[in-house]
Amino acid sequence: MSLLDPVRRKRFPAWLGDLLLVVPALLDALLNFPPPRDWHFWVSAAAALVLLARRRFPRAVLLLTLPGLYAGSALVAPMIAVYTVARGGLPAWQKRIGALLVVVGSFLPWPITYLAKESLSDLTQHLIYATMLGLGPVALGLLVQTRLDLSQRVAELAELRDHERRLFAMTVVAEERARIAREMHDVVSHQAGLIAVQAGALQVTTQDPRAREMAGTLRQLAVATLEELRSMILVLRAAGAGPTELVPQPRLADLPRLVGAAEVAATLRFEGLDPAERPLPEPVERAAYRTVQEALTNVRKHAPEAATDVLVRIEPDCLLVTVHNGAPQREAAPADELPGGQHGLVGLRERAALLGGRIRAQPAGAGFEVALWLPLPEVPGGRAADTGADTGAGAGAGATG
Repeated sequence: MSLLDPVRRKRFPAWLGDLLLVVPALLDALLNFPPPRDWHFWVSAAAALVLLARRRFPRAVLLLTLPGLYAGSALVAPMIAVYTVARGGLPAWQKRIGALLVVVGSFLPWPITYLAKESLSDLTQHLIYATMLGLGPVALGLLVQTRLDLSQRVAELAELRDHERRLFAMTVVAEERARIAREMHDVVSHQAGLIAVQAGALQVTTQDPRAREMAGTLRQLAVATLEELRSMILVLRAAGAGPTELVPQPRLADLPRLVGAAEVAATLRFEGLDPAERPLPEPVERAAYRTVQEALTNVRKHAPEAATDVLVRIEPDCLLVTVHNGAPQREAAPADELPGGQHGLVGLRERAALLGGRIRAQPAGAGFEVALWLPLPEVPGGRAADTGADTGAGAGAGATG
């Protein structure tokens, strides 16, 4: 048994404990005063009954049990009362006075003239006995109170250590996030900014209309990437910073705007839910949004001008997101073939696995399909909401890059 056990275990009901202590005190009175019983018994019985109020009025209960010592040999009630005084949070001088009252009450007979009839040996023996009756419960009460205080202190120290460990872990995480934010700001944001600047310069200086259009698209994508990076940096730097207002994360309700701006001949459909009226858990919606975003990016890169269908549907126990494109209508031009290393698909799989879901990316007929399954805690109700977004730019979904 550890020192924390008295603090952690479920406490015994106080009123039941007091009632159980009254029983031996009453038995003490009954055994010391057999029938016919006179006022000595009733004084001792009353001293036993007042123990029910010992927790609330420890000093008063001690004083009310002392007559039992003078009325006879009822010792249990005063011993319990002085133990309660010693265990409570009373001043030390009051505990000493309580012990002295029990010693004196147990030593002095009633009437006091009986002392003259006792021998010195009997008086000495009686004094030793009375001292043990008074100091024994006090010592036990002090021991129990000290143990409880020590247990509470140990519990507080353990809680403090746990709090320090949590703070240290939070500090390490915050430092790591700050380091990642610095790297993203210094490296990725810088390079994306250069892309935006170079694309803007090309858009202004070129005489080729198609090159000007592609440069404008490249600049818009670079600017959007910078905005996303700034949002991520704000989230990383705000970790542990209290009520900092963070940039809102994308949700399913943002998919129509994403599909419309993707420069892909895509159609978006919702079946079984309306994200604007009844949103799903935020991590689920964010993972679905990122999956559609990555798939449309790959359509634009690898399957130009392919017809694409984006479906978001509620199944009985999961959310299903599919992005299916047909065959590309033309071969990808060198400008469309942006570098990729399958990192997007890896990130999507990790995100889905964290939510207990899975993702599949594979050829489908003449095209390609990306499908995401994410479990839901419950099936949300709501009517199907269909929206469409078609553009004349290239479309498709190819390998993730």
